[in-house]
Amino acid sequence: RKRDHEGFLCSLLLPAESRTSAFALRAFNLYPFQIKDSISQKTTGLMRMQFWREAVEDIYSNNPPHQPIATELWRAVKRHNLTKMWLMKIIDEREKNLDDRAYRNIQELERYAENTQSALLYLTLEMLGVRDIHADHAASHIGKAQGIVTCLRATPYHSARRKVFLPMDVCMLHGVSQEDFIRGKQEKNVRDVIYDIASQAHVHLEHARSFSKKVPVKAYPAFFCTVALDDYLHRMRKVDFNIFHPSLQKKSTLLPLQLYIRSWKKTY
Repeated sequence: RKRDHEGFLCSLLLPAESRTSAFALRAFNLYPFQIKDSISQKTTGLMRMQFWREAVEDIYSNNPPHQPIATELWRAVKRHNLTKMWLMKIIDEREKNLDDRAYRNIQELERYAENTQSALLYLTLEMLGVRDIHADHAASHIGKAQGIVTCLRATPYHSARRKVFLPMDVCMLHGVSQEDFIRGKQEKNVRDVIYDIASQAHVHLEHARSFSKKVPVKAYPAFFCTVALDDYLHRMRKVDFNIFHPSLQKKSTLLPLQLYIRSWKKTY
């Protein structure tokens, strides 16, 4: 509820039998994600990642560690027969990301998103009892869009700490340096970088929706996260892709209502 408010709201719209498992999965996803910001040495991060790797192994051996998230995750795995590979991919990808360097290109960012955000959606589909190639295809694109938007949203936070993770190839294309973001510049070429990256997220959302008629309706609740992505991209367009605009740092007060409408309309 505190650290992943949008994910929390989306989980509330899942069927009752999947909700508790979804909360466990979200909490598990947050833990490795937060490690990067809470350590000063990479070695500490690697040790914590190893704890979770062993915890997942123990969960699948029916011997979960005495840790609240691990216990709930074990129940979710038993209840829904979740695929171990996706949980491991999330840990492995977060571990690679401890290096604190910018993505070389947009494809590298998409690969990271596929192995974290899309993996989370594949597991959510399993919780809903959906095993369908079209749903998986949609999940892949929505996860990539979410990874890109998350990277954009975190840019002011990281820039204030003298870190920039935006794809280097897009920055170079527009002649923008990391220092430009660290200084919070708002020139046209800086906004062009943000426009290009945001456009890629939009393309993935459009791809995911292009085959919505083939996706089972039962899968739709897994994809309501698109509401928050649409909202952020829309607000960014309104401020002409100025990533540092104060309005982009605020929570969207209309999000719960927008989520309810989307769930009522049964679309993603």
